[in-house]
Amino acid sequence: MKAMILAAGRGERMRPLTDHTPKPLLVAGGKPLILHHIERLAAAGIRELVINHAHLGAQIEAALGDGSAFGVEIRYSPEEQALETGGGIFRALPLLGPEPFLVVNGDVWTDVDLAGLAIDAGDLAHLVLVDNPPHHPEGDFALVDGRVRSEGGPRLTFSGIGLYRPQLFDGQRAGAFPLAPLLRQAMANDRVSGRRHDGHWFDIGTPERLAALDDWLSAGRTQAD
Repeated sequence: MKAMILAAGRGERMRPLTDHTPKPLLVAGGKPLILHHIERLAAAGIRELVINHAHLGAQIEAALGDGSAFGVEIRYSPEEQALETGGGIFRALPLLGPEPFLVVNGDVWTDVDLAGLAIDAGDLAHLVLVDNPPHHPEGDFALVDGRVRSEGGPRLTFSGIGLYRPQLFDGQRAGAFPLAPLLRQAMANDRVSGRRHDGHWFDIGTPERLAALDDWLSAGRTQAD
């Protein structure tokens, strides 16, 4: 399986930290955020990675190179202007190939068992959901008997980690577009499965949350109080 790390966001809420450093290269626990993902993907046996980038993307390529230093092979999908999640994945499809692939948001940290994720035949997506964090109490989707629904409850938050078939993007055209409408349409057709992750997950959307993750990792934490 191939994997894509989404790293093209501007990181407006992280300013001024992201004025001169792309968000994926901000450091927590002594290493860049994106390197945490690369190491976990390599540990899961996923060696072929695609990384998209836009804002200060040359810094990401300079820092990671071809991935050989980390035991993986990295190919890049540069974007002149960030294409949003859906548009960024669509642009990278030629690099990802015809089989299902894993996508991980570059601005989360988690201990999800990436090697244990699988997508069922006939499904277009498999999503990892988590309990709603304080900054997103309304959640995103419902999980009912292993199926993800756009309506109903209880509500959970999309972790930013999912498996997708390229066919999810059938009919789309190049350019910027969000992923959520494609997922909701697939949910309406009962073609999205999911699982709830009860372990650790951090959404690193602000300097305060970055500092909290850094403190947590630097303290060698392995479980929450």
